[in-house]
Amino acid sequence: MANIKKGDLVQVISGAKPERGGDRGKQGKVLEVLVEQNRVIVEGVNYVTKHSRVGQSQRGTKTGGIETMEAPIHISNVAVVDPETKKPTRVGHRVEEQVKDGVKRTVRVRYAKKSGKDL
Repeated sequence: MANIKKGDLVQVISGAKPERGGDRGKQGKVLEVLVEQNRVIVEGVNYVTKHSRVGQSQRGTKTGGIETMEAPIHISNVAVVDPETKKPTRVGHRVEEQVKDGVKRTVRVRYAKKSGKDL
């Protein structure tokens, strides 16, 4: 079971500091998980400029030019944010039993481990 899923709030934990133009410390929502390449696309993180060829659509309008978009970042460089403390945390799994329509099922549930909290 994956630790990071689409829609999770994550924080960049490695890379250049913001004063040097990096993204470390930024938080954003996961837009896409690229499982084969072990990468994620995070909203507002790792912006790149992409040049697309100028062409014409069927209506005759010009398309193309320079656009900015999010590029993938390696999954080891992000950590899931704990919803209570708003700090990066590790993710654990536990097995719970759920009763739905009178049927018992065992389900693996993700939870934020204790980290970033004062002991």
